[in-house]
Amino acid sequence: MRNLRFALAAATLALGVAASPAFASVTAPVSGVEYTTLAAPQAVPAGKKVEVIEFFMYHCPHCNALEPQLSEWVKKQGDNIVLKRVHFPSTGPNDPEAHLYLTLEAMGKLPEFHARVFRAVHVERVRLNSDEAVLNWAVKSGLDRAKFLDAWNSFGVQTKMKRLGAMITAYKVEFAPVLIIDGKYMTAPSLVAASDKTRDEQQLFRSTLQVADFLVAKAAKTK
Repeated sequence: MRNLRFALAAATLALGVAASPAFASVTAPVSGVEYTTLAAPQAVPAGKKVEVIEFFMYHCPHCNALEPQLSEWVKKQGDNIVLKRVHFPSTGPNDPEAHLYLTLEAMGKLPEFHARVFRAVHVERVRLNSDEAVLNWAVKSGLDRAKFLDAWNSFGVQTKMKRLGAMITAYKVEFAPVLIIDGKYMTAPSLVAASDKTRDEQQLFRSTLQVADFLVAKAAKTK
């Protein structure tokens, strides 16, 4: 995962470059600058809504910092989009955090626990870096041990775990956080940072979501 660590480090360093005005809505984002156009677009669900995929990691500080703004952005987009989250398997096909996310999803517990996992990692300093650590945290957090293990070991969750690698390859994702719009476009704070050299991370996130606004509108025109 050397490329992943390098990309995240580059994004962090970019935040420290001399400040300039925030990404200007007057100028349309440019492919190859604030976003990239996938060479091999991926299939998306039929319908009027634009699919938005967030590739994230629970232990990623940038993903944690982005989450409040992203949640508000999703609310503002409303029926324009359908959001799908994919936990980047940073430690490989058996990544414990990715497994936790898919297990919570299978249990219908994400609305209640998604933010709690971020808090556990970044505020309470819980390390969810092994299956045992994840199970212990889940039980201590009030989840039924037997039900959690049933979902953890279920065919559906195991199948989705095996598909993660193929998804990463298909979308050419090497770091997080990343947003994929309509299976065609990729944007990320680390991309936007190259043209929006602000020192303020929250402003960089706002600029990134402005790019996402542009891409959602662009994709909607072809629906």
